[in-house]
Amino acid sequence: MAIHTLRREQILDAPPQDVFAFFADARNLESITPPLLRFHVVTPAPIEMAVGTFIQYRLRLHGVPIRWDTLIQAWEPPHRFVDVQVRGPYRLWHHTHEVEPTGGGRSVMRDTVRYDVGFGPLGEVAHRLVVRRDLEAIFDYRGAAVASPSKISPTPGSSPSESAR
Repeated sequence: MAIHTLRREQILDAPPQDVFAFFADARNLESITPPLLRFHVVTPAPIEMAVGTFIQYRLRLHGVPIRWDTLIQAWEPPHRFVDVQVRGPYRLWHHTHEVEPTGGGRSVMRDTVRYDVGFGPLGEVAHRLVVRRDLEAIFDYRGAAVASPSKISPTPGSSPSESAR
């Protein structure tokens, strides 16, 4: 099994509790995933996040319909959570989301994805030719989508100007 790692880090103009709340809401994935993937959360709302929460998604990968089931393995608001694939396109998918304050009402969001395509040597060829590039493009899209200050809205009570709205 060849385990690969994708790491991303991004400074966001929002406090950690707002960043965490945004990424912890599975429905927000629909708005920050490239439209080409036709990503859709299948699990009915509301989704109560905690260790053991099971979430189902539907998407298309290069036109092929995929069902993706994940489980929340760690839940430490507002700092960290981990989702793992139970069923889907990877042999292994372990995604750690970490949020830390950077001062001035800003946060750093870190993603660490450990993954394995499976299929032995054929999977490694697919990784080099397609999978790595696809994952990088998905996370690039996501990074650009959340870079807008208006994308991540304040949670009640998190901003001194909240009552002025």
